[in-house]
Amino acid sequence: MKRVGIGTRVLNFIIDTVLVFIIGFFAHKVNYFYAYYYHSLYLQFYIWFYIALVVYYTLFEALFKRTPGKWVSFSKVVKNKGGKPSFLQILIRSLVRLTIIDCFFIPFLDKTLHDYLSKTEVVEA
Repeated sequence: MKRVGIGTRVLNFIIDTVLVFIIGFFAHKVNYFYAYYYHSLYLQFYIWFYIALVVYYTLFEALFKRTPGKWVSFSKVVKNKGGKPSFLQILIRSLVRLTIIDCFFIPFLDKTLHDYLSKTEVVEA
């Protein structure tokens, strides 16, 4: 079980963030249409982005142990000692990603905050 490096993590982040942005953008446009024509509740883009982020990571990592970004880089999420992470661990990972300080823990913990709190790691597949 070999942990992936920072470069791989950055590649995963860029690919997944672009996909989450696209999903959030289309959800926002659909919401804008309904809000404009049917006077339903309107939510700002950033709210749709955060919703898309949590749903995207939770679904992909719970079902497949990897996101499209991790598929490209041949990596996956496992528990600290190996094995498939529980749904609660995946949910914790997804929710902690909403914090801005997540990546600033790498120099201190040698991993991101969402990995540390959920007791998971990203390893080569």
